Amino acid sequence: MAKLGIISGTLLRQTTFYDSLRPGTVKTPFGKALLLQGDDAIFIPRHGIDEKSYILPHLINHQANLLALRQRGVEAVISLNSTGALKIALKPGRFVVPDDFILPDGGPTIFSNQPVHITPTLSEPLRRRILQVARQSLRDVTDGGVYWQTRGPRLETKAEIRMMSKFADIVGMTMASEAVIAKELGLSYAALCSVDNYAHGIARKALSMEEINKNARCNSQAAIKFIEQLLKG
Repeated sequence: MAKLGIISGTLLRQTTFYDSLRPGTVKTPFGKALLLQGDDAIFIPRHGIDEKSYILPHLINHQANLLALRQRGVEAVISLNSTGALKIALKPGRFVVPDDFILPDGGPTIFSNQPVHITPTLSEPLRRRILQVARQSLRDVTDGGVYWQTRGPRLETKAEIRMMSKFADIVGMTMASEAVIAKELGLSYAALCSVDNYAHGIARKALSMEEINKNARCNSQAAIKFIEQLLKG
């Protein structure tokens, strides 16, 4: 596999996984990015590592993060994302390897005045690699699905979720922006998404951040198993 970058957020912040990695800062034309160097991969904590300065989803500098990985020689990026289920069959605790996404507002870009138009896609070879490893290390994995990205930081209304559920399977606030920037930079990109909750109104139980965080903590240990298995191969 090409030199690997791994981007994660909520899942690994709630563990001690980052403690063994070597932090460093990389300057890019879009600003600074925090990288954590491991023996076999370079990690980016998209929400930061300081509990007192959590980076909200709409403030993440995706351009700097992805460009910093490329400047360090990364060619393939695997993303770990926390999501809400838009379908009742996708129970919390499950993992999804999406094959497409919807980003209604277009998202960020590295281009300013260049007449460049990319066709956004997720890397199918990298997606297959994620599936192979996930099936070895995780219990419940879904092959394929559409990820709908919202801006955040607020959660979605019931009406918004009803509309999204007609076209997508999971909802989150980060993956699609990363996928677009990765494509602009010529990086292979695919994601493993943990289902940490039912989106607002999908289940009868009221949605709360306490429940989302509790389920994310449960999924975090499974995510670590996935990473360990991934880096073995």
